[in-house]
Amino acid sequence: MLRITLLVVVVVLVIFLVPRLFSGLSEPAPRPGSAAPDFTLPSQEGASVSLTDYRGSWVVLYFYPKDQTPGCTREAHNFQVDRAKYAERHAVVLGVSVDSVDSHKKFCAKEGLNFKLLADRDGKVSHAYGSLTNLGVVKFAARHTFLIDPSGRVAKTYTSVDPNRHSEEVLAALDQLQKQ
Repeated sequence: MLRITLLVVVVVLVIFLVPRLFSGLSEPAPRPGSAAPDFTLPSQEGASVSLTDYRGSWVVLYFYPKDQTPGCTREAHNFQVDRAKYAERHAVVLGVSVDSVDSHKKFCAKEGLNFKLLADRDGKVSHAYGSLTNLGVVKFAARHTFLIDPSGRVAKTYTSVDPNRHSEEVLAALDQLQKQ
């Protein structure tokens, strides 16, 4: 009888509570051709950065889970190494996670990063870009990237990212898009 009662309790929990834990899942990711959701977030320097600040340039807006973790560090290093290549293509790289300004500042100092990392503490921007993972007590940005054209429209989306080769992949896409 006790086993049956426990089984019933577990089933009830799964049916009623688990969906509530995942109720904060993100909107669908913006599709290519749609307007990129605008935002203003603080950078690691504490200054406000808006997407509209970069009208007229290509924007590589990449979301990542956590500062100072292996995959996120590798991805950031690759964007940093390729920074001059992005500049040649009139593109700027902006990283976004739900980490704090202070965390971003330490990450940039430790890893020698000199592009902007933006603090999305409440997860609203990550949510708007379909990149927020909300597990109830833990929220983090999923590893997604959006190429935004100079007019502010999404040109390409990446929802499956290999941090080891992603920067090369984005550069190749920029080359293709800029030829069109």
